[in-house]
Amino acid sequence: MRCAFPWRNLRRIELVKIHMKLLRALGFALLACSARAFEVEDFFNRLDSALTFAAFQDNLRTRLSGTIDLEGYHFQQPAPGLIDSRIDNLFNARLTLFLDAQIGPQIYFFAQARLDRGFDPSDRGAAVRLDEYALRVTPWEDGRFTLQIGKFATVVGKFVPRHLSWENPFINAPLVYENVTPISDKAAPASPQAFIRGFEPGSKYEFNPVIWGPSYTSGISVSGRLGQFDYAAEIKNSSLSSRPESWSVTETGFKHPSFDARLGLKPNQAWNLGLSISDGAYFRSEAERTLPRGRDIDDYRQLLLGQDISFAWHHLQLWAECYETRFEVPRVGNADTFAYYLEAKYKITPQLFGALRWNQQVFGQVNDGTGGNAHWAQDLERADLAVGYRFTPQTQLKLQYSFQHQTSGSRDDDHLFAAQFTVRF
Repeated sequence: MRCAFPWRNLRRIELVKIHMKLLRALGFALLACSARAFEVEDFFNRLDSALTFAAFQDNLRTRLSGTIDLEGYHFQQPAPGLIDSRIDNLFNARLTLFLDAQIGPQIYFFAQARLDRGFDPSDRGAAVRLDEYALRVTPWEDGRFTLQIGKFATVVGKFVPRHLSWENPFINAPLVYENVTPISDKAAPASPQAFIRGFEPGSKYEFNPVIWGPSYTSGISVSGRLGQFDYAAEIKNSSLSSRPESWSVTETGFKHPSFDARLGLKPNQAWNLGLSISDGAYFRSEAERTLPRGRDIDDYRQLLLGQDISFAWHHLQLWAECYETRFEVPRVGNADTFAYYLEAKYKITPQLFGALRWNQQVFGQVNDGTGGNAHWAQDLERADLAVGYRFTPQTQLKLQYSFQHQTSGSRDDDHLFAAQFTVRF
């Protein structure tokens, strides 16, 4: 007589048991991850409470916050943009601390300090630097007028309010904010030929872009909002193209100020439009001895006209800026350049986003010193592609690829691969 219990059923029971074990293991893993996420979230909440101080019945509130950025770059020599490195693989770490203090409803103070290897990514040693500090007074609650004094980012354009690592969908800045041109703030060119010849890659940091990053120059500004319009104007100690060493008032002073302004229109929640202007002397004091006899630093200006537009709809955000810039160059004349970028960011999920940016810069012609004309720099175009993922409200990873092409001259191509992991607290 055969056994009434078939082996087939036994195997099924064993498979069911295995599946149950796997489900329990998966459930335990998910529970552990959730618990870990809650632990991390709880840690940052406790850290935020520890770094927040209130007194005088909450009339004085201060908060210390910051970000930790770990960046990796792979590129071809010479290093692109404002990256200062003689090696093709660069690791760059940065600690940024923010201090915010509110005194009643009208007075606000903020400061930003960094520990890194230079304002722009570099292979140099680390140092501490104070990038921003400013006092802001808003007399009326409706925001019609605000007065600000200190060392702070420029009011020109709309990239600056989102240039920090957590807000910027990319790891680097648009081309116009970091492409080094033959303009030098340290010395005037000896001749038109020397100006057109440009610079050697090793001397890149003797020269300037149209706008040097967020331009944390020193000065005073007024801003406000009136209905659908917003305005901002500033007097700063250095021009938009000035290098970080020129931004401090103790370094440059106010002998040759720059005047910048922006007028904005926000017809609804989706659209934001703006017009920016700037006029400032771009030479540093050491360049005075290289100027033509009888001429002064104030005789040579950087003149800029900029337009910006942004749009937001559901998961899509769009930005665009264009700048027409003229440098008045000794022994050369007017050197004109036009640069723009178009940028799009799409939020695929609440945590995952992708971004695409197209950049282009073209250069006008100047007298070549032999009776003819020549372009004073090579035209460029660059495509940036980035993807980002936010693991938690405090941690973010971004990956980026950039392709840059010279559309005139030597037609060299450059490739950049970059990764950035950010922790904010």
